[in-house]
Amino acid sequence: MTTNEILTQTDHRPWQLPNQKWKFYQEWNRAIFLHWQTDVQELQKFIPKELEIDLYDGKPWISVVAFSMEKIRPKYLPPFSPISNFDEINIRSYVKHKGKAGVYFLSIEGGKRASCAIAKGISGLPYRFSKMHRENGLYRSSNAVFQDQLAISYELSDGKTDKTELDAWLTERYALFQDASDGINAFEIHHVPWPTNAIELKNLNVDYKRFDALLKGNPAKVHYSEGVQVLAWGKHTYKWG
Repeated sequence: MTTNEILTQTDHRPWQLPNQKWKFYQEWNRAIFLHWQTDVQELQKFIPKELEIDLYDGKPWISVVAFSMEKIRPKYLPPFSPISNFDEINIRSYVKHKGKAGVYFLSIEGGKRASCAIAKGISGLPYRFSKMHRENGLYRSSNAVFQDQLAISYELSDGKTDKTELDAWLTERYALFQDASDGINAFEIHHVPWPTNAIELKNLNVDYKRFDALLKGNPAKVHYSEGVQVLAWGKHTYKWG
């Protein structure tokens, strides 16, 4: 799809597109979503007090999303594949800020050092480098500093799946919020609804010691998507106080 075509598809959005022009294009491809229902008191330990934990039927959720970031670029420049294309894993929670529902990242890892440094410098998001390997039916990551490990082996099913209300709540998020030294950074994004396929996990090892209380047992829900084309707007900072 062209960027103009993406911008015309807005019926699924919970609020209108920003009035400003978008600044970055990127693709989130071959995404694996792992979702856990978790404990609100444990989750609150990781969430800035300025953000409200978003609940579904009175319960909070947390998700591990492993995907391939591709073709990321500023609006008027072409992508540069050595920087623009890299594998990424984020651990995200679901929050609200000033009436908007979005995500808050507990962790963001990228598979290229230079890409992490540039993404962190531009966005202020807490990118860090981890060794990653991806091939058909396999996604692996390890981080020597934090001793984090992720290993997923999987098999895909043919055909698209219909999303439930909870599936849409977990996947269709059009804002992200992150704490900064002087306030809360807010980012608006837009894409068409995630197309999802069924995925069967053959083996799963999620070992993030500091999040053990949040990621207990097997995920309650899993999704796979071939991906979406994403438009992102510039950062807005809500200053402390």
